[in-house]
Amino acid sequence: MSEKRHGPGGPGPRPGGRPGGPMGARLNAEKPKNTKRTLFRLARYIGKSGWVLVGLLAIMLVVTLVEILNPFFQQKAIDTITLVDGKLAVDLRAMVGYLAAIGGTFVFSATLSYFQGLLAAKLSQTTVYTMRNELFSKISRLPISYTDTHRHGDIMSRMTNDIENVSNAVSQSIATLFSAVLTLIGALTMMLYYSPLLTAVAITIIPMTLLVSSVLAKFMRKYFVAQQRILGRLNSNVEESVTGYKTVVAYGKEADAIASFAENAQELRTTSIKARVWGSIMGPIMNFLGNFHYVLLAALGGYMVLSGRGGITVGSIQAMLQYSKKFSQPINMIANQYSTILTALAGAERIFEIMDSANEVDTGRSDIRVEDIRGDITFENLQFGYVPGEPVLKGFDLEVKAGQKIAIVGATGSGKTTVVNLLTRFYELDGGRITIDGVDITEIPKDTLRHAIAIVLQDTVLFSDTIGANIRYGRDNATDESVRAAAHTAMADVFIDRLPEGYETRLTESGSNLSEGQRQLLSISRAVLADPKILILDEATSSVDTRTELRLQQAMNNLMKGRTSLIIAHRLSTIRDADKIVVVSDGRIVEVGSHDELLAKGGQYSKLYSSQFAGVAI
Repeated sequence: MSEKRHGPGGPGPRPGGRPGGPMGARLNAEKPKNTKRTLFRLARYIGKSGWVLVGLLAIMLVVTLVEILNPFFQQKAIDTITLVDGKLAVDLRAMVGYLAAIGGTFVFSATLSYFQGLLAAKLSQTTVYTMRNELFSKISRLPISYTDTHRHGDIMSRMTNDIENVSNAVSQSIATLFSAVLTLIGALTMMLYYSPLLTAVAITIIPMTLLVSSVLAKFMRKYFVAQQRILGRLNSNVEESVTGYKTVVAYGKEADAIASFAENAQELRTTSIKARVWGSIMGPIMNFLGNFHYVLLAALGGYMVLSGRGGITVGSIQAMLQYSKKFSQPINMIANQYSTILTALAGAERIFEIMDSANEVDTGRSDIRVEDIRGDITFENLQFGYVPGEPVLKGFDLEVKAGQKIAIVGATGSGKTTVVNLLTRFYELDGGRITIDGVDITEIPKDTLRHAIAIVLQDTVLFSDTIGANIRYGRDNATDESVRAAAHTAMADVFIDRLPEGYETRLTESGSNLSEGQRQLLSISRAVLADPKILILDEATSSVDTRTELRLQQAMNNLMKGRTSLIIAHRLSTIRDADKIVVVSDGRIVEVGSHDELLAKGGQYSKLYSSQFAGVAI
């Protein structure tokens, strides 16, 4: 008899399928990417660690200059060996001095490189720390509809895998790219110093390199973006299978789950291989082009030395070859980092997609306080649909007086839970309005509105913490005595006191080390502790056995005294003493009355009741 549940906010992801609702496929569609915008936004995060970035760049500048000087000292050392009257002559003192300078630059460069690594690690971790915190903060401000229509595993993938890819790129690629630019400038300057002619030959490799890299980049980007998207889908598949493991096993769907995972894994493998192949091709091609121009320079330089042209010495040829390597090396470095950069950009774009999503809107400006709320609720001509053109509520009207206990019943899909989603503003109305004490709920700040309401859902939500902490979630500043009193009211203390560690017992994920009934009792205890003005029980006792349900009735009645209570009922036996029973069908109220009145009418409520208690004496 209950409306199909999708968690606290309406339709949600279905195991093994697209996100809930017809819009699921469109929400997963690949959107156009803006690389320049992503780079700019990523640079802003990196720039937040200003002094670390400046220090890193300064060290890299010094390291690059020192490395640029090495071939120069090597040239000087080689040229201390001369041929005089057909005999070799060596200026040993000068050679020792140059060799000492070379050794000193190596030691100095190695020392600075160590600190460069430390600063690069600090820069990357600080950057992703900021991004991760902002992303998590953003997720906590998203409307319920966002998490209901996006795969949870994909959201988790953006928080973990995509962030990690950005971290790798920041720690490796920034240093590599900056060093490459400095090395390129330094090597070009020194090559011009030695021989403009040989320099002209060396730079002819650049157009060919740019052409090859641009052609390869077009293919690489497509596969790296697809790889991240498929990885997010694979994580969603794993997350759904793990959280729904009991259901998978109960229905014997292990083979289907394995097949679904294998299909996604196979697609990821195929795409990843293509991405890595294209990413790996660029490096060897760049190396080949670099070696080709290295040989070309050696041949031309040797000819110039033998012919006595250009004032080139053997030491100068050696230096030119070293600088030509350094000149082509930055291009190779950039090519080898390209796959890392593409992966990071694809991940950053996925992160920014969440950050660019609209926050939950809160238009409430009323200065009403929680303690001022009495609990009169009016639903006026509610119009609402989760999907445009498919209304769930079609003119829902109901007036609830403060302190009344109202039960809402109806067939699956009639709109019962939707009423609660709208009252708590998990979703916004398409038409009509809801007022509390005559104040439109859109004028009440959401924080105030939700602190005035406590909800006990059919699907309990418990955290990996102690039992006491889970109950205290209803009111953070509650004393231990208040926590125990709440548990006593909800009759949860009966099983808590039997546990070896009592209220200090730690729960595993989702409280899986407790029975469903025990988890529900803790959820009810939390609501008791919150001491709300308005209480919503959304099939709150559906997971509790009959004996426990009977024990809970008195406690629940005590809890509801003096509070406006809305009960979405599955077991109609639990709502006999409701002040008013509202029967919903096709998004509208079709019957209203007490239990006895509705039975006497012989309408839909009577049919629902009879279907549950056929053959049972009343």
